Amino acid sequence: MTDSSDKKYPVPTIRRLPSYLRVIKALDFEGREFVSATDIANELGIDSIKVRKDLAYTEATGKPRVGYRITELMHGIRSIIGWDRNSEAILVGAGCLGSALLGFPGFSKRGLNFVAAFDADREKYGTYVHECEIKPIEELEKFITERLIEIAVLTVPSFAAQQVTDRLVNAGIKGIWNFSPVRLKVPPSVVVQSENLMSGLAVFMVRMARGAE
Repeated sequence: MTDSSDKKYPVPTIRRLPSYLRVIKALDFEGREFVSATDIANELGIDSIKVRKDLAYTEATGKPRVGYRITELMHGIRSIIGWDRNSEAILVGAGCLGSALLGFPGFSKRGLNFVAAFDADREKYGTYVHECEIKPIEELEKFITERLIEIAVLTVPSFAAQQVTDRLVNAGIKGIWNFSPVRLKVPPSVVVQSENLMSGLAVFMVRMARGAE
């Protein structure tokens, strides 16, 4: 199978693949050996043609009237979305949201391993949140360069987001998963994935109001 890091995949496809994997793993748990695009489409309520096109990127071989071998398909999906690799990451901003992210076991199962967290609150220094040590923000650059860390999760307040980002980039961080409500300015070589929780809440509340009407 071709190295997925050398390929570019459509973002909508990447967003759907974890849902496919969830369905496939459930079928594997039930003892199924094969799964079809129609099986996945019916479970998720989407078009089977779209599923088939997405699965083509995995290079798994589907058999007519049989489907794809589940083990091969799971391997192909994990390879595309990077869940077959282990990546060390740091978290900056060990508040309520940051602490919750540190405690989510699903990240380590999918290759994202927190090795340290940093915060500006001196009372947190040397303490542990879900077995992850909270370190002084002053040690941020040194830790990144010594451990060759490339991934940072950002959960700091908006007023500090860009300043911390500049420090991360200068220290060598290549990717930032941003939970701060700020549009970060970074060089083209740095990957930023932003999650705006407030925007999601706004959409949810509007949909709830419309549903109630």
